[in-house]
Amino acid sequence: MDAIIIVLVILVVLVFIALVKTIQVIQQASAAIVERFGRYTRTLNAGLNIVVPFIDTIRNRIDLREQVVPFPPQPVITQDNLVVNIDTVIYYQVTDARAATYEVSNFIQAIEQLTVTTLRNIIGGMDLERTLTSREEINAALRGVLDEATGKWGIRVNRVELKAIEPPTSIQDSMEKQMRADRDKRAAILQAEGVRQSQILEAEGAKQAEILRAEGDARASALRAEGEAQAIRTVFEAIHAGDADQKLLAYQYVQMLPKIAEGDSNKLWIVPSEIGDALKGLGGGLGRLAENGGSGDSGGTPGGTGGTGLSGRLGKQPLREQPRID
Repeated sequence: MDAIIIVLVILVVLVFIALVKTIQVIQQASAAIVERFGRYTRTLNAGLNIVVPFIDTIRNRIDLREQVVPFPPQPVITQDNLVVNIDTVIYYQVTDARAATYEVSNFIQAIEQLTVTTLRNIIGGMDLERTLTSREEINAALRGVLDEATGKWGIRVNRVELKAIEPPTSIQDSMEKQMRADRDKRAAILQAEGVRQSQILEAEGAKQAEILRAEGDARASALRAEGEAQAIRTVFEAIHAGDADQKLLAYQYVQMLPKIAEGDSNKLWIVPSEIGDALKGLGGGLGRLAENGGSGDSGGTPGGTGGTGLSGRLGKQPLREQPRID
């Protein structure tokens, strides 16, 4: 009885193991390689799959999604014999699970070595300056070579990116100094251009100010001359309209004499000859005023005699240019 129970237990265990071996669940975006007695039979796709237990075996499960593999820095020699370290990143995807399993033993290692050798060939034909400025060109050339070589492995290389290009330390220092000198040069040029533009604007502003000031002075002078002309015209018209007699004109001549003698630089002044007649008339007028006003004032010269004598003396001899005594 115990032996029968043991056999039944063994049979149940075997049946359970057989069921486990028979039913295979493959995850989405994955594939599995099935071998029968060590020979490739078929590829299992995502979902529930049935295999023959103890005869069919799962050789390999492969992820069909796009994979990202960064490679460590690789020393590469440029055309001008400088060693640079380049980090690369490969984006690939398995398109044929059977080829990726049987065509190459380790496709990750194969891609890495192929990337290194191809990168050295590409960088070897470029100098350092072109290497630093031609990332897109290097990426395109590297991707073309890798995609062609990995096609028979059932792998498609989607993108190749250069993560970093590190030149030697001495070259980096020289490049930093050169870039600093270029920045200083550009800053000096921009500052000089700013000063030049500022001076040009200041000169143009001063020129415009001078022009406007000259135009203002000219307009003011014209208006002033026009005002003086209008004043003279008004006075002239007023004199003619008022029919001024000789006494008024003589009085105006006498009032203008101090104005003629004004100024420290006037060493010589001219008296017009017509002023004698004017003073004669003015003297006669003052004499008549004195006679009418009376001549009995004490301590003074009679107005008629004095006026007549002044007018007579000025009327008898013409006035000449008299020097001014300061």
